Amino acid sequence: MGLAYPATVADWRRIARKRLPHFYFDYIDGGAGEERTLAANAQAFADLRLRQRVMVNVEGASTQASIAGESCALPLALAPVGLAGLAAARGEVQAARAAKAFGVPFTLSTVGVCPLSEVAAATQSPFWFQLYMLRDRGAVQALLQQAWQSGCRTLVFTVDLAVTGPRWRDVRHGVTATGARPGLIRALQVLARPGWLRRVALGGKPLTFGNLASQVPGARDLNAFRSWVDAQFDPSVTWQDIAWLRGQWKGRLLIKGILSTQDAQAAVDAGADGIVVSNHGGRQLDCAPATASMLPAIAQAVGKQTEVLIDGGVRSGVDVFKALALGARGVLIGRPWVWALAAEGEAGVGRLLAHWRQELKVTMMLTGVTRVQDIHAAHLDGNF
Repeated sequence: MGLAYPATVADWRRIARKRLPHFYFDYIDGGAGEERTLAANAQAFADLRLRQRVMVNVEGASTQASIAGESCALPLALAPVGLAGLAAARGEVQAARAAKAFGVPFTLSTVGVCPLSEVAAATQSPFWFQLYMLRDRGAVQALLQQAWQSGCRTLVFTVDLAVTGPRWRDVRHGVTATGARPGLIRALQVLARPGWLRRVALGGKPLTFGNLASQVPGARDLNAFRSWVDAQFDPSVTWQDIAWLRGQWKGRLLIKGILSTQDAQAAVDAGADGIVVSNHGGRQLDCAPATASMLPAIAQAVGKQTEVLIDGGVRSGVDVFKALALGARGVLIGRPWVWALAAEGEAGVGRLLAHWRQELKVTMMLTGVTRVQDIHAAHLDGNF
């Protein structure tokens, strides 16, 4: 994009694409199948129109909010992203520091590069932790204990990964294959990004699956890790297992991966303190509905019983406003913060958040709103 400051998510994405090895950029950027749901997530927000208001006193408008019991600079948290630590040297640590400095929650993925202890030492403050249900309940208990000891008090439990969706970009790069050819493909792509090789592959060591080092034999090896994950992801999990988890975790529990009112109610009945309306960023079931299209009904069904958050397709502060108008208490974002991290590290994530706060505040003022709690469906123009 030449000599210019990145301003929008599209700008951050463009820079990230130039800086990251192709296979890793596509791992972050891509979705399942033909990526119809991936596209629909963003399009559903883009199609919504806002009702402009004038001559309203909006002096003192504030984006301050509360999500999951925490005061936030805006109603947003950084979502868990697997292997985000490959976007920059010790990437999860950089993102967590940026989130802390700005005043929003950061969520560490179970399959992140940086372990819980490293993020805790770097931030010296609570953060969120994301977990899947594994066949080895002892491993689940061990991770929960590590998270609690690291200061995590909010657990984001992902329930939409009984099996991994087909991600054809990964297949094309040989990420799912073994042998010399896929290794050569990835090696050539790494060599094509000498800056990334120097900063991250060499300067960001150790590149391990930090939280699973004690669980996965050969945790440094992608193929060994994939084999362990395939064996451990438990397709037999039911809501009874979530009730078991509720008994194990004494902090706040958010269930992520809800796309129907029935499942939303089941999450509430299982003891969830909140839900995240999510289709895994379009990475699981292709042709699943866009999250924005399902949010109103889910918020209406359980919004008075539990806290409703949303992720998938949120690409600006304007989209944050739209999500709140549809009934969410707040949003989680994934790809945008990883792109900003790849482009400019910790400073990039901070700048992205500052831009979104400004954009949300301007949107509030031009629609006649001074508090995020007052954003509702009447601020949307037309049917949705």
